[in-house]
Amino acid sequence: MNKLYTAMNRSARSFAKEEKGAQVIEYALIIAVVSITLVIALRDLTGASFTGFIGRVATCLGSGPACL
Repeated sequence: MNKLYTAMNRSARSFAKEEKGAQVIEYALIIAVVSITLVIALRDLTGASFTGFIGRVATCLGSGPACL
């Protein structure tokens, strides 16, 4: 039983020392904050609701240079 506890303790400590997962989570949070900021900024620039903004982007992507 003591060997099992020692093995589990060693595994938990090595997992806690692992930093790669923490870096991935930090990058994901940064991307999420930047994305939310961009959506809010673009919504305020267009003066429309988010649905209207997405519709306008879809129209521009479908029609090409006619949107300019």
